Amino acid sequence: METPEEPILQRKIIHVDMDAFYASVEQLDNPELRGKAIAVGGGESRGVVSAASYEARKFGVRSAMSGFLAKKKCPHLIFVRPRFDRYRQVSQQIREIFHEYTDLVEPLSLDEAYLDVTVNKKGNPSATMIAKEIRQKILEKTGLTASAGISINKFIAKVASDYNKPNGQKTVNPDEVLEFLENLAIGKFYGVGKVTEEKMYQLGIFTGADLKQKSIEYLTEHFGKSGAYYYYVVRGIHNGQVKPDRTVKSVGTEHTFFENLVSEVFMLEKLTLIADELERRLKKKKIAGKTVTLKIKYSDFTVQTRSKTLPYFISDKSLIIETVKELLYQEKPKDSVRLLGISLNNLNTEESGVKKPVAVQLKFEF
Repeated sequence: METPEEPILQRKIIHVDMDAFYASVEQLDNPELRGKAIAVGGGESRGVVSAASYEARKFGVRSAMSGFLAKKKCPHLIFVRPRFDRYRQVSQQIREIFHEYTDLVEPLSLDEAYLDVTVNKKGNPSATMIAKEIRQKILEKTGLTASAGISINKFIAKVASDYNKPNGQKTVNPDEVLEFLENLAIGKFYGVGKVTEEKMYQLGIFTGADLKQKSIEYLTEHFGKSGAYYYYVVRGIHNGQVKPDRTVKSVGTEHTFFENLVSEVFMLEKLTLIADELERRLKKKKIAGKTVTLKIKYSDFTVQTRSKTLPYFISDKSLIIETVKELLYQEKPKDSVRLLGISLNNLNTEESGVKKPVAVQLKFEF
């Protein structure tokens, strides 16, 4: 039995998405890179592309692509090492601008966020004008461009922000929502990846209008729990609120290496450095966790994870690396390693918001 359609909530939501953020920061800081095809991360023979400039995207270079393939697609591509401290610095400047308008800001990453401006600090009734002002302020303060989507909920705002990229914005007014979604290519729906897109094609679903013809039972049968999500969003129903205090579910860090690692000794050396960085992040956020996960990506791009849950919360690097070492030596790596990562889950922020006691490694001065 189909759930009755709910009235579309008249919130005013903006999704701001920086344009090729990491690559744009590199071009901003280094004038010699401006107007050129660059990739942050990767490397001609090693590594994975973290971000690509629009000049590189014209040749088909995309994030998560191997450096080898990226160079093959764009022979004149310039690889640049990532500088995450710098990206975080610029991201903080951008968030300060957001908070001039509303405290209902939900960051998704360093380069994008949702803003609820239904009621805002400027008393401006036009979300479209607010988005325009924010984009202009970002440009003036950082020298970077941003795109924005404006609509009645997070889903449509997210889809709309990609509509006029780069350096543009798209407003989907309440009376335009259903037509907008019906005409939208299925691959443009947020949450529909390449695999799901191909499956929908096989089922004769190419646009929002095609998706809307399918019952909730049909979609659930073919897509599981996601089926209900697709059923409602194509009807403009998505009631997720902008949550500035989203509970962190996981804290982690990972490194991709320019030369593959073949020895556990070298891997442990790198993991110690990663644990140092993870500890700094945990201490800064005042977070600890029980479940330690080791991530290993091999030279053939296959990924393996190994986890262990402890009976107490930890955040100290010595306790983290002690557990990681145990996970590393569980079994011999099956190939050379291109990426290692450590993450902490089952955090002390997840239950009732009350932080629980943390186990610490006692250190004595001699």
